[in-house]
Amino acid sequence: MLCGCTLIMHPRFDAAKILESIEHHRATMFEGVPTMYMYMLASPDLEDHDLSSLTRCTVGGQMMPAAKMREVEERFGCPLIELWGMTELAGAGTTFPLYGERKLGSIGIAMPYCEARIADGQDAAKTMPRGEVGELTMRGPIVMQGYWGNAQATRETIEPDGWLHTGDLASMDDDGAIFIVDRKKDMINSSGFKVFPAEIERVVVAHPSVALVAVGGVPDPLKGEIAKAYVVLRPGAAEDADGIIALCRRELAAYKVPRAIQFVRDLPTTSNGKIMRRRLADLDERESQ
Repeated sequence: MLCGCTLIMHPRFDAAKILESIEHHRATMFEGVPTMYMYMLASPDLEDHDLSSLTRCTVGGQMMPAAKMREVEERFGCPLIELWGMTELAGAGTTFPLYGERKLGSIGIAMPYCEARIADGQDAAKTMPRGEVGELTMRGPIVMQGYWGNAQATRETIEPDGWLHTGDLASMDDDGAIFIVDRKKDMINSSGFKVFPAEIERVVVAHPSVALVAVGGVPDPLKGEIAKAYVVLRPGAAEDADGIIALCRRELAAYKVPRAIQFVRDLPTTSNGKIMRRRLADLDERESQ
């Protein structure tokens, strides 16, 4: 908008209409959340549209498996750049530059004049060693002043020295690239083991019949919680719960393998397409009715 570009707005996401719009307007950029890309990849209309005008795409809002990012780049014919942000940062906090090195599966590095660090989950003053998981924290001019009318929440979120708690668990490699593991609040505690839904989702979505997946925790009398995968199939694909479980057993530790697979027509999402894990239990209720 600042450069005088044309911005094409859609009232709601529809994979076929978005693909048609990119071709019709000769769009040079598309920005979306992972759910949108996965539905477009699974769309039977994808091969019928000319997307050669695209010079780059961006993805944010939730984590996207590196395998799916590579598929987008191959089939869309342009780079896919991941970015990460939150309302408390007034927008984007990290990304990769278009003309520079980037790593699929990473949310990038801190925006200019900002800092990112991985803090110890028990002591926010300590920084985790490279490669180890902790809470992603941010500092810089993009950090909010505080929550309006809620001084207590502000104190809990922003440290006295300016570091903002994001609630995201992440690690940082030797180059400073940040890799999100999952949201702290989404972690599943199964028999005392920490299970991160996003780690399971990255494996399940690699199965050829899977278009989209979300993993949530469901109560279990023995383990406290177990991981359950809710799977949306690609058009024309057959249900293959045994194959999905076998894939997970090859790629994940035994305690991380989902104990149940449920095939669903769609997943609960926000108005902008983010998957709402807290609403996955609604799918169980529909199945029981």
